[in-house]
Amino acid sequence: MRILVTGGAGFIGSNFIHYWLKNHPEDTVINLDVLTYAGHPESLKDIENSPNYKFIKGDITNEAVVNSTMQRADTVVHFAAESHVDRSIIDPLQFVRTNVLGTAVLLNAALEAKIKRFHHVSTDEVYGELKQGDARFREDTPYQPRTPYSASKAGSDHLVRAYFETYGLPITITNCANNYGPFHDPEKLIPRFITNLLEGKKVPLMGKGENIREWLHVEDHAKAIDLCLQKGKIGGTYLIQGEEKTNLEITQMLLDILGMDASRIEYVEHRLGHDFRYAIDGSKLASLGWHRERSLEKDLPEVVEWYKNNEWWWKPLKLGRPNVDSSAQKSYGK
Repeated sequence: MRILVTGGAGFIGSNFIHYWLKNHPEDTVINLDVLTYAGHPESLKDIENSPNYKFIKGDITNEAVVNSTMQRADTVVHFAAESHVDRSIIDPLQFVRTNVLGTAVLLNAALEAKIKRFHHVSTDEVYGELKQGDARFREDTPYQPRTPYSASKAGSDHLVRAYFETYGLPITITNCANNYGPFHDPEKLIPRFITNLLEGKKVPLMGKGENIREWLHVEDHAKAIDLCLQKGKIGGTYLIQGEEKTNLEITQMLLDILGMDASRIEYVEHRLGHDFRYAIDGSKLASLGWHRERSLEKDLPEVVEWYKNNEWWWKPLKLGRPNVDSSAQKSYGK
């Protein structure tokens, strides 16, 4: 198999590439990434000279680059996306450009190249928010995105399905819970909180930490995509379920791992459009044979240890970055 991975220098993409080359050594992987602030080639430093790996720097909205790269692959796994909700509040048009237009360019090129499978990686946020006690998201839950990020991902999902229905492009889609693991950019909640605590700083917890998310280890995510490529129904969507925790519970777990107390929490205002809860019904994917092998209780301490041992990777990323959370909270006078 010749796999084109878009956004492979990002958190989930880089972990997927590591997983794939380890478990499918006979395959080749082409990584197309424009290397924005969220793309880190250092995450793939150990495989950069592998004969089965090729990196191409390029923008998924650039038709010439995408068309030429697509000719070298037979399968696409599409991770590339602007994904930080707070940044989408500050600059929504960039999210529309990358997530919607970029996906459309890839789909056109995949159709022209007669790609055997186009797998699109999406998010549970396209379904909107749940209240306490609401039924979990299912594959047929109506879309109700509430932020520019989730709306742009919803748009990309619809385009992928349209290319299947209209042109017969062989696609599959996964919508996943929040991921955690190594090489996670420190602007996201778990790595930001870990690195803040390691630096002696407080952690900015929105509201009272009551918002609920599901958490999925990035390696379990990679295995789910692998299974979808092998057994997923063409045209099908599969939801990848995680473990449900409040943000306060995640924060307390990190404090306990590091032997710290609640005095390290700084409570801040909610951002605009802060969804209360996401929760996934993963029974459809489970019917293919998938189950989580990782758990927060067992694996979160290992993630903390990874950040302790890899300051060389994350410290430079935090230097000079603006406080995106604060900017998002202040947008439009809020």
